[in-house]
Amino acid sequence: MGSEKKRSSVSRIKTGSFERRLSLTRAGLSAGTRMATHYATNWLGSREGRQKRRSDMLSRQAQYLVEELGELKGSVVKIGQIMALYGEHFLPEEVTEALHTLEDRTTSLEWATIERTLKDELGEQRLAELEVDPEPLGAASLGQVHRARRRSSGEELVLKIQYPGVANAVDSDLNSVAQVLKMARVVSWGPAFDEWLEEVRAMMHREVDYRLEAHTTESFRQKLAGDRRFIVPRVIAEYSSDHVIASTFESGHPVGADEVQSLSLERRSALGKAALELFLSELFTWNEIQTDPNFGNYRIRLAEETGDCDGIVLLDFGAVQRYSDDFLGPVRDMIRASYEQDLEAVIQGGIKLNFMQSDWPQPVLERFGQVCMRVLEPLSGDAMEKPDYAVNERGEYRWKQSDLPNRVAREATRSAINRYFRIPPREFIFLNRKLVGVYTFIAVLAAEFDGEPVLRHYLYAKP
Repeated sequence: MGSEKKRSSVSRIKTGSFERRLSLTRAGLSAGTRMATHYATNWLGSREGRQKRRSDMLSRQAQYLVEELGELKGSVVKIGQIMALYGEHFLPEEVTEALHTLEDRTTSLEWATIERTLKDELGEQRLAELEVDPEPLGAASLGQVHRARRRSSGEELVLKIQYPGVANAVDSDLNSVAQVLKMARVVSWGPAFDEWLEEVRAMMHREVDYRLEAHTTESFRQKLAGDRRFIVPRVIAEYSSDHVIASTFESGHPVGADEVQSLSLERRSALGKAALELFLSELFTWNEIQTDPNFGNYRIRLAEETGDCDGIVLLDFGAVQRYSDDFLGPVRDMIRASYEQDLEAVIQGGIKLNFMQSDWPQPVLERFGQVCMRVLEPLSGDAMEKPDYAVNERGEYRWKQSDLPNRVAREATRSAINRYFRIPPREFIFLNRKLVGVYTFIAVLAAEFDGEPVLRHYLYAKP
């Protein structure tokens, strides 16, 4: 969770609802006034000039709002981060770009405050059984992580500690942030935005439910038991509570670290294939998907450090979402149709999932289906033609060199799809972000392998 670099610390986070609402309301009113002034004074000139001035104004608005959100910290920052990741269908690009800078605003709390929280949550006697490092191992918007050692056995642990008052502020903070965006005139209000906002609310409540996260962590640990390629921390119940999760310390390197990047192509490709298999297991078998693509949730443990194979350490299960077969069934059918190059079935899947409408022009429907099928390029085998630079001399897919996400985006932009494209179901927004995250993870490993046999196994596996 969070970055490992050192940060300054503060003694507390503002969690009083009146205090936070007042700050956010002031920010929204100020931003809204500036935007109204802009519209009143910039209606003359060429269309291109007005668009440029509007873009510049949006950038300034967004940066101002980010400064205000960053000062409040806590769940407000997390809400902003989630909106940056998943709000591309609702927020202007200038706003999402500014919100991404919130990822750097993860100031930790002073040790005295964290120690009081641990005493309140665990009790002084239980806490005395641990030797806790006062220097945080990492900090995020909702809490921070400290290493600890069990005095009786020397076992190394990690304590994930939620900031005081954060859980109780989620609803009021989300409502206030949404209102600020509306007052600042940087979001189009409507039913689709409201639905998406409720999905963000549900995600935030899962993020602060540490009992649920502990249960989910253990569930994934059991699912992956026996697969040496994955390491999931073991939750230690006696040192966990509503706002603290204790788990075993699991060492590893960031995926971009030199130790990982210098591995042989064979080893990097094996790690990439493992990441793909994990995602497909979530999608096709478990109906539970870790939707947070943050690379901080993954570490690589090298074979030299264990005497075993290279493995992926999986951290932070607060963003796991469970999907019903009613939703995932059509998604799986659409993937199967794409794999089988059945354009008509892909189109019908898009209509069933409410991406498209049956009364759209047939060329638009077909173009949309082709773009969807292109997403499966790394998993298509010989069925789909690929650029020469995306395939090595052995016919294996080159995930980094393929530049697939950018090519798909350009293909969609050049077509007429954008004029018809509807906001996808809110569930799919998070699922799509996870898919992009998996592809990016494999690309950062510079892995080269054909994903077709992996996908085929899940598509046609017998129940």
